[in-house]
Amino acid sequence: MFRRRPPLPSFPPGALLVGGAVRDWLRGVAPHDFDWAVPGPAAAAQGLAARRGGAAFPLDEERGYWRVRLPDATEHDFVPQPADVNDDLLRRDFTVNAMGLSAARDLLDPTGGRADLRAGRLRMVSEANLRADPLRAWRAGRFMVTLGLKPDAGTDAALRRVAADLAAGTLPMPAAERVRDELHALLAHPEAARGLMVLEDLGLLALTLPELREGQGVTQGGFHHLDVFGHGVEALHQLLARTPDAPLPLRWAALLHDVGKPRTLDRNPETGRRTFYGHDKVGAALTTQILTRLKLPGDEVKYAARLVGAHMAQLPADEPAARRFAHRRRELLPDLLRVMLADREAARGPSSSPLGRTAYMLAMNRVLEALEEQPAAPAPLLSGEDVMTLLAIAPGPRVGEVLRALAEARALGEVQTPEAARVWVRAWAAAHPAS
Repeated sequence: MFRRRPPLPSFPPGALLVGGAVRDWLRGVAPHDFDWAVPGPAAAAQGLAARRGGAAFPLDEERGYWRVRLPDATEHDFVPQPADVNDDLLRRDFTVNAMGLSAARDLLDPTGGRADLRAGRLRMVSEANLRADPLRAWRAGRFMVTLGLKPDAGTDAALRRVAADLAAGTLPMPAAERVRDELHALLAHPEAARGLMVLEDLGLLALTLPELREGQGVTQGGFHHLDVFGHGVEALHQLLARTPDAPLPLRWAALLHDVGKPRTLDRNPETGRRTFYGHDKVGAALTTQILTRLKLPGDEVKYAARLVGAHMAQLPADEPAARRFAHRRRELLPDLLRVMLADREAARGPSSSPLGRTAYMLAMNRVLEALEEQPAAPAPLLSGEDVMTLLAIAPGPRVGEVLRALAEARALGEVQTPEAARVWVRAWAAAHPAS
């Protein structure tokens, strides 16, 4: 686990580096977030910002907490140095985080964190500390994946008690934003799918994504070899295997693409065949509900939900259909194809075959080729005013309907000039009378 230790930034006068940065430094990993206990937080923060060209701002002026963001993307938090540093470390979550380092590289380790780190062991400082901030249970799940640590028996049992008490309401749930940040730190890891299963094993996923868990035991058959829950987790794994730098909204869309299936399940009593008609639309609504509850930014919620809602789109069989597909879904491409491919690759049931997967890839390539040929929508040939004058109609939805149809014809190469567009609009309007 331990590699050559990376360099550390200059220590502010009298400062002690504490927490995760010390842990990462001992592991030979360059820290990105630094927690400093210093005699004068405001002066230390402002001095660092002035020297390194960063921005310093107070997190809590009353308590003297400051933060600095530097151009190299590192963050430095400054808090007042406690009278008893060891006592402060003993209030932390896990032993691997309960360490301090001086400028002389003297290690303060009152709980044996370095030995636990060497042993790959996740050990709580105390169960009382976990219960004082139950978010630490989610952090434990993250550390088990991102740091490769295994909880000792006492910590494992305590984590499960915390989850059970949260579910029973005898412990308060952490703020949604804090849970979201832990989830995102886990989802950003290459083994995010395994991380979700760790949360499930600890009893934390039920507190976080209950809608996703509704798919447990919901079998599908056909192309699928996993239940709906397992398929969603496997789709996330397949996405990250192919797109390791996938942004978080895309990761959410892969995970949640079939979240609507349990609520749309219908079973034919004669054949026993299961169907999930409309699960894409229900899934888009549930995705919006889940991500809004977790306080994601509105544009990310909308984008992930749109990907979920579009993942059942029929792939094109020829080049004209590929151009139409690319035009109609341009704003979601190529991410939509990534979700669709992850969906297909996560399904290895009896109806799945190498030949079918090859045909699927060929259809996707048609769309990608169409997108390369026309990476942006062509400039419009007519304006809304042109259409209103041409058809003698008033402003309203009909104008938008005509313009969308004309834009598609333009993208497909069916019309190229304003003169041809006028002829096309008259013909289209005659063939598609307003309802």
